[in-house]
Amino acid sequence: MVGNLLLLLFVAPAFVILLYRIVPPPVTPLMLIRLVEGYGISKDWVPLSQISPNLQRAVIASEDAKFCRHRGFDWDAVDNAIERLQQKHRRVLGASTISMQTSKNLFLWPGRTFLRKGGEAYLTVWLEALLPKKRILELYLNEIEWGPGIYGAEAAAQTYFGVSAARLSPYQAALLAAVLPNPLKWHPDKPGDWTRARAYTIEARMQSVALGKGTPCP
Repeated sequence: MVGNLLLLLFVAPAFVILLYRIVPPPVTPLMLIRLVEGYGISKDWVPLSQISPNLQRAVIASEDAKFCRHRGFDWDAVDNAIERLQQKHRRVLGASTISMQTSKNLFLWPGRTFLRKGGEAYLTVWLEALLPKKRILELYLNEIEWGPGIYGAEAAAQTYFGVSAARLSPYQAALLAAVLPNPLKWHPDKPGDWTRARAYTIEARMQSVALGKGTPCP
């Protein structure tokens, strides 16, 4: 019986991920956690074709420049993070890819424990094995937290700029990408000096991100 339970726990994520290949996730653990904390849930699923290429480029430029070239893990970034940790840098650069963040957003809770990171890595293997890059980015852009109770590109674009996700300008997209590390405290519609400077950097990097026809990867 224990063996069957372990087998079920091992393969269950694959079945859910295959389901999410076809249907939008109804809710995520983070949304439920924020709901208990007193935030609402504002989200509106849109296909990737209705999300501005500017925002697609912005999140790739800011969060995962090697998104189209890796299989879920950016090992150079991991090595760099470990090296900075060993050297006791006060600021350790993140090594989470878009695929890893999508796995976390869909199934796990916020936090930096080894248990959660291990679960994130395990789920990322399944995610990359079962979904194309286009669907991974589509899930990411529709489920990511963009403010208190605000999830996904459409809700964020409407809330902060009064436009649809399809009509985001390059700078608006860069501002949205700039606040992703701390969306509960940073505001894309009222950026401080640091957020504005980060957005300018992201906007410059966006020019080097090439998108394919109907897919984020050329």
